Amino acid sequence: MRRPFISANWKMNKTLSEAVEFLDAFLPLVGDSGDVDIVLAPPFTLLRSVGERLKGTNVMLSAQNVFYEEKGAYTGEVSPVMLKDIGCSFVIIGHSERRQYFGETDDTVNKKANAALRGGLGVILCIGETKKEREAGRTFDVLRRQLGEGMRGLSFEGIVIAYEPVWAIGTGLTATTEQAEESHAFIRGLIRENHGGKAEEARILYGGSVTPENIPALMQRPDVDGALVGGASLKAESFAKIVKYR
Repeated sequence: MRRPFISANWKMNKTLSEAVEFLDAFLPLVGDSGDVDIVLAPPFTLLRSVGERLKGTNVMLSAQNVFYEEKGAYTGEVSPVMLKDIGCSFVIIGHSERRQYFGETDDTVNKKANAALRGGLGVILCIGETKKEREAGRTFDVLRRQLGEGMRGLSFEGIVIAYEPVWAIGTGLTATTEQAEESHAFIRGLIRENHGGKAEEARILYGGSVTPENIPALMQRPDVDGALVGGASLKAESFAKIVKYR
């Protein structure tokens, strides 16, 4: 039985005072949730402060991005070593917004995943199709390419896959549970082709307008192992309901 994995992605949201207010409300609500991995991914400016508050709790810290070198003349970038040093357990890599707005490619995603794993971080590796790609019937082609290139040279140790249909991120649209399961089952099949028995262990998250209302139905699907939550993770009560979906 795969252990559920629920991660918040705050994106470019929250000041320090807002983060403290969130944690004051959220941590008591999920303190008894021992049957699920809970992760918070605040922006870089909050990692140290949030990480300090999470020590001794059942909630892990994740960064939203990372660079693929350990150190050097890379102004504005942050290395896996730096993230590990301040208490990060995971890093989100390949989010569609990074691909769309910042030119990330399958190759850079692979470099970042390699570097993160070498640095002792778990990876939440994001893949997913655009609306145009889905309407053209290319969903499976996109998933095959992104997963194959992103995972090039890697095993599945320390990696969680997040399927995020780009057309459902922040739009209020959500893939039906049937659509989510179809894509998740396809992804698990790809893992089985390339990594054998690791397919049954691999955790595959759904990301795309996840809410307290739709998470129970999504989690009932056999190949949906958790969620990468955006907007609904910004309010403590909302995200706590998602964590405690059962």
